[in-house]
Amino acid sequence: MAVYNYSVRDRTGKIVKGSLEGASREAVGGKLREMGYIILELDQQSQLAAIGQIKFGTGVKVKDVAIFARQFATMINAGLSLTKCLTILAEQTESKGLQEIIQQVANDVEAGQSLSDSMSKHPKVFPPIFVNMVRAGETGGVLDEVLVRVADHFEAELTLKGKIKSAMTYPVAMGALVLIILAAMMIFVVPTFEEMFSSMGGELPFMTQMLVDASDFVSGIGGLFLIVGFVAFIFAFRWWKGTVSGKLIWDGTKLKMPVFGSMIRKIALAKFTRTFGTLVSAGVPILGALDIVADTSGNEVVAQAVKKTRSAIKEGETIAKPLSESKVFPSMLVQMIAVGEETGALDQMLNKIADFYDEEVATAVDGLTSLIEPLMMATLGAIVGTMVVALYLPMFQVITLVQ
Repeated sequence: MAVYNYSVRDRTGKIVKGSLEGASREAVGGKLREMGYIILELDQQSQLAAIGQIKFGTGVKVKDVAIFARQFATMINAGLSLTKCLTILAEQTESKGLQEIIQQVANDVEAGQSLSDSMSKHPKVFPPIFVNMVRAGETGGVLDEVLVRVADHFEAELTLKGKIKSAMTYPVAMGALVLIILAAMMIFVVPTFEEMFSSMGGELPFMTQMLVDASDFVSGIGGLFLIVGFVAFIFAFRWWKGTVSGKLIWDGTKLKMPVFGSMIRKIALAKFTRTFGTLVSAGVPILGALDIVADTSGNEVVAQAVKKTRSAIKEGETIAKPLSESKVFPSMLVQMIAVGEETGALDQMLNKIADFYDEEVATAVDGLTSLIEPLMMATLGAIVGTMVVALYLPMFQVITLVQ
C-alpha cells in the first residue's frame, strides 16, 4: 500500500487537496471518481514525505463513532443545521481525537464542501461504508435515517467483537499462565533439583535428563536465542501476512482450521451480509456497495469472491449466481439472496441472514469456550504433572535400590 497526494474538483467546482492510501494509482483514482471528484493531479507520495506524516493511530474507538452517528441523527431530526450539529458534537465528545476531526469536518462543511466529502478526508475514523452511506443519505434527503443505520451497523459489529473477545479471554489467560509456570519451573525449580541430582551421582533417567538439558538451554544463552527467534518470527510472519499472496494463503488457512475455521467463516459471512445489507438499505448502488464490502470484509478469500461477483454483475449476472459458484458462501445464504432479489427485498433478506449468522457465531463461541476450558486445564495439568514426575523419578530409583 502506498500514499498518493491528489488535487481534485468537487461537485461544487471547488478544488480539494489531500492524500489517500491505495494499492495502486489506478485504484486510488477509481475511489476518487466514485466519490464524485474530477481528478486534476494524482501523484505517489515520496517515502521521505510519508515518513514525516506517520501517525500512530487516531485514538478514536468504534464505539465513539457509533455514539457520534446516533447523536448526529437525533440532532438532524430535530431540525438543527449540519454545522451547528457538528459544533455541538465536537464539544460534547469525550474523545480528543474525534473532537479534532469533527471540528475539521465542521470547518469544511462551513466552507461549502459536502458532509460526505469532508468525512472522506479522514478514512481511519470514517470508513468507506460510513462515507458512502452519508453520501446516499445526502442525495436522498434522508441523512438522519442513514445515520441511525450506520449507528446500528457499528453497534452490531461491536457486540459481535465483544462476544469473541470475552470468549478468547480465558484461553489467552490460561495460555499465558502455562508459559509463566513452565518458564518459572525451568529457570528456578529444575536447577535446584539438578544440584541435588549431581550430589547423588549416577545416571539420570531419560525423562529427567531431557528436562535438565532443556532447563540448561533455557536458563543460558539458549533462552535469549528463543526470545530473539520468537520476535523475529512474529515480525517475519506479520510482513508475510501483509503481502497479497501471504494474506490470501493465511485467510484461506484460517477458514480450514479444524475447530476455529467454522466460527471464522461464520464471522466473515455475518460481516459480509450486514455490511452489504446496510449499504443497500441506505440506497448505495450494488456495484459500489460490493466494492466497499470487498474492502472491509476482513478476509482476502471472501474479498476475492466478492470482487468476482461484482465483475459478473457488471456483465449482467444476478448476485446469487456468481456467489453460488464460490465455495465460500453456503447454499442457504445464496438461496436467501436469490429470493431477496426476486422479491425486491434484498436489504431485508441480507439483514435477516446477518442476524442468523450473529446467533450462529454466539452459539459457536459458547461451544468453543466450553470446549477450551477443560482442554486448557488438562494441558496445564499434563505439563506440570510430567515435569513433577520427571523430577522425582531419580528419587523413586534410589528408594527402589535401597529396598
